Amino acid sequence: MAAPKNIYVENIHDLPTPRGKIELVERKGIGHPDSVADALAESVSRALCKMYLKEFGTVLHHNTDETQIAAGRSAPRFGGGTIVDPTYILLVGRATTEVTQDNVLKELPCKPVALKAAHEYIKKTFPNVDPDSDIILDARLGMGSDDLRGVYQTSKVLANDTSFGVGYAPYSITDRLVLKTEEMINSPKFKKILPETGQDVKVMGSRVGKDLTMTIACAMVDRYIDDAGHYASAMEQLYEKVNENALNIIDKSGEDINFKLELNTGDDYARGVYYLTVTGLSQEMGDDGSVGRGNRCNGLITPYRPMSMEATSGKNPITHIGKIYNVMSRLIAQDIADKISADVEVKVRILSQIGKPVSEPLNCSVQLVSMTERESALKRWKSEAESIAYDWLDNVDKITKLIIDGKVRTF
Repeated sequence: MAAPKNIYVENIHDLPTPRGKIELVERKGIGHPDSVADALAESVSRALCKMYLKEFGTVLHHNTDETQIAAGRSAPRFGGGTIVDPTYILLVGRATTEVTQDNVLKELPCKPVALKAAHEYIKKTFPNVDPDSDIILDARLGMGSDDLRGVYQTSKVLANDTSFGVGYAPYSITDRLVLKTEEMINSPKFKKILPETGQDVKVMGSRVGKDLTMTIACAMVDRYIDDAGHYASAMEQLYEKVNENALNIIDKSGEDINFKLELNTGDDYARGVYYLTVTGLSQEMGDDGSVGRGNRCNGLITPYRPMSMEATSGKNPITHIGKIYNVMSRLIAQDIADKISADVEVKVRILSQIGKPVSEPLNCSVQLVSMTERESALKRWKSEAESIAYDWLDNVDKITKLIIDGKVRTF
């Protein structure tokens, strides 16, 4: 007999978010301190997973979701400034640091693995940062508590927490604009065209009716900017390229949107105030970072949508509900939206109980909101939505593999 999944699909009478008067969407780019913390926590977790799989054929208990970034101090100036005090990054979490096999204690190199993973991510992702001099990397990884390791070390995959995950689909035009804008600015192709732009790019989208304003804060790299005139010219180029890309996205969507773009609104050329950095990251001067304070696992911060407060990055991909159910909820919602209709807004929430199978949640809520008010269609979609949710829950290992392979975003 099939295990119960406690799936509840319902049609709800609500105004779809894309049809509402107001919508706010934010993305903290890959160089924002909170995103850096998320990325390092996730890089460390994946590196530990691969080490455990190589050594024991299975992923052992760990959670590395407490990475902290303490900002440094810099002296940026046109033509190239200096780092005065390096940024301090502490990789914090729990890991299985030793295993007893055949009465022999085997100690595992968790800290070196974590430090190497973090160092490689920084070097690969932030070309203007010298990870050996601009940053101090430290790691504090200790064994987890007996009760959580006990939940983990069983033949069944059991939830390590009574918690929930949340997801929605499809993305609105505001969602897509915010996400695709940051991804474009931080793409390798764009950096070759405009190296003056750093990786700390924050994008905020505000839609009021058909009027959509996108505000961007982009750290600029001083070594590539000769003077104030060059800075202004680089900002003009950035405006032109972002505006062109945004209008192209809007045109392809077929939606009636009046678009407005504003860049680095804190600049004041008359007073000599510029968003100038040495490394392209604001963590070099005053901005701290922590895991879970930024984007949700769909890459966005969406106050007009259902969200979870759980940090996704760094948690183990086997039993930690804060990771698995958040990723799964988003995938279920997207799968339903893709396979059923573009005319439905899908909201998914999955709740676990500690010690119970991850594949058997206490409840899995799937809410369908019609974009076109066709109630008859919603009734037809109900059974297919339930089937899609059941299939994902019955194949939790797919989520684990996607996470370990780095094929799903967590921030």
